[in-house]
Amino acid sequence: MPATRYTHPAIALHWLMAVLLTGLFGLGLYMSELALSPEKLKLYSWHKWAGVSAFLLVLLRLAWRAGHPPPALPAAMPRWQQAASHALHHLLYLLMVAIPLSGWLMSSAKGFQTVYFGVLPLPDLLSKNKELGELLENVHATLNYTLAVLVVAHVAAALKHHLLDRDDVLSRMLPWSQWNR
Repeated sequence: MPATRYTHPAIALHWLMAVLLTGLFGLGLYMSELALSPEKLKLYSWHKWAGVSAFLLVLLRLAWRAGHPPPALPAAMPRWQQAASHALHHLLYLLMVAIPLSGWLMSSAKGFQTVYFGVLPLPDLLSKNKELGELLENVHATLNYTLAVLVVAHVAAALKHHLLDRDDVLSRMLPWSQWNR
């Protein structure tokens, strides 16, 4: 029998990533406007740690999803909406991989090694190159703003399904929905 809900690990990873990515985005906006200071450097370190954690979690999430396909979309959903849903999810996953990689590349090009939790130095992916670092900074920001727009679309679509279509698309991913069954 096909699944009608996401698995517990899929739900937990979804919401953990939602909280982590929201925090990363907010922190990124905040710290980028600060003047150079020890506080700003500390926040950049935290941002990198959380970014590496998000990267590892999205890899785990992709691995989990590979072995546990999501429940089918409602049969009554128009094909164009099904295609849009699949495309949006693929773009979200692509950005969740590309954004931390672009940050890591940017840090490498700017000459700032990423040291995970201040303990594990990650290898620089590029040689120091100021111009490339600035370009990658713009790429990193653009990817983040693109993710933010797509997340808003994702949330709006979920709310549309819940409030207007009154189907189970949103409830399949809500942790508390499974307690009522």
